[in-house]
Amino acid sequence: MADATASPFETTLENQRIGGLQIRVALLCGLVQVCDGYDLSSIAWAVPSLIKTWHLPPQAFTLAFLTSSLGIMAGALSAGPLGDRIGRKPLLIGSLTIFGVTSFLSGFAGSLGMLAFLRFFTGIGIGGGFSGAAALTGDYTPARRRALMIMASFTGAPIGGFVGGQIVALWLLPRYGWESIFIFGGVFPLVLVLALLVWLPESPRFLAARGRLSARQETLLRRLGLTPGAAPPQHVDVARGNPVKLLFSKGYALQTVLMWIIFFCSLMNLFLFGYWMPTVFKLIGMTPEQAVFASSFRDFGACFAVFYLGWAIDRFGPERSLALHYAAGAVFIGLISLVAMPYALLLAVTFLAGTTIIGSQTGANGTCGKLYPARMRTSGLGWALGVGRLGGIAAPALGGYLLSIGMAPTHIFLSACIFAIIAAAATGLLALRGRQAERLAVQEATP
Repeated sequence: MADATASPFETTLENQRIGGLQIRVALLCGLVQVCDGYDLSSIAWAVPSLIKTWHLPPQAFTLAFLTSSLGIMAGALSAGPLGDRIGRKPLLIGSLTIFGVTSFLSGFAGSLGMLAFLRFFTGIGIGGGFSGAAALTGDYTPARRRALMIMASFTGAPIGGFVGGQIVALWLLPRYGWESIFIFGGVFPLVLVLALLVWLPESPRFLAARGRLSARQETLLRRLGLTPGAAPPQHVDVARGNPVKLLFSKGYALQTVLMWIIFFCSLMNLFLFGYWMPTVFKLIGMTPEQAVFASSFRDFGACFAVFYLGWAIDRFGPERSLALHYAAGAVFIGLISLVAMPYALLLAVTFLAGTTIIGSQTGANGTCGKLYPARMRTSGLGWALGVGRLGGIAAPALGGYLLSIGMAPTHIFLSACIFAIIAAAATGLLALRGRQAERLAVQEATP
């Protein structure tokens, strides 16, 4: 095989200029993440009201949290190889359609069992949307700014959580009830599907690997400085074998294991906060609307990490900047867990916890997209998200168990301090991966 990632085609893509096309792709992928962020939080927003409506104890909703996380894991694990083989755009369209339809139907669930069943399929769509959007953003980004751009698009998820939380707390929940949370969360992605069909391009690598292109697709490649049909297929960095096997090929095994540890711990914390924070805040005396409003500041804080963390990862590497970010998050988690604060101060600390904990997860997403080459980028991120969802599965069960044994509501977050420190240590150990994986990211070995 010819050297793919050192070819003129790949060199041009890896050094492309950021212009209108690249920004359009990042914005559309960011909107996909907005939908994901909203739907990811929707079950947590609904639970404080459903506790009263269905006369169930808080820990009973562990089932719905678990099935949602299982669905996200299944979606992420299957979406990675699919996106690397069939293309990013079909993956995104399919994922948005699945979670749009099932989220809409969740608004008509009449029992916990039915809600949990629908949340599983919503999770499948969310898992596919996360990895597909990040990979396509990376394909339209130069290597020198890849972590920043991927992280910027992933900021759509906390934006969806924050803005959605305000809409739910101030309008939907008090006027229309819990059902409206899911109905609204289903309609928006289905409308977005139509926009993606019209304005979202396919990855330039997949277009170049095709034998026939439309005039519009040829024009797209020319905008990137590429001549349609000029690059032999073997000069395009797309997966030709099993992309999951490539994750453990020479130079990537240590990186892959460390990324999985980081994602497990990071998503354990994200889902522990995401699923249980509104309920915990209600248990310490807030109304359902106040609990949703306060919890949304966690996502609001995460939006601000993009202003510095993506740049820091591109400039100094994740083993320094991201590791420090995770360690700082442990401090703010401890404050929420152990210190009784006035409402305004709690909002501020929740904001900072979101900046460092959820912000670190978006930084990990950007790191993953930066460290893996194009041929395994969707699989690298998809499997990291999938394995990380084991933490997301354990998080609701852990929170429910700790509440059931009578632990003080805010104290259930103390375990998150440990996981934040482990994530920080694993991120620091990425320095041990050496330079080999980075060289392989720009030069595929020939057989």
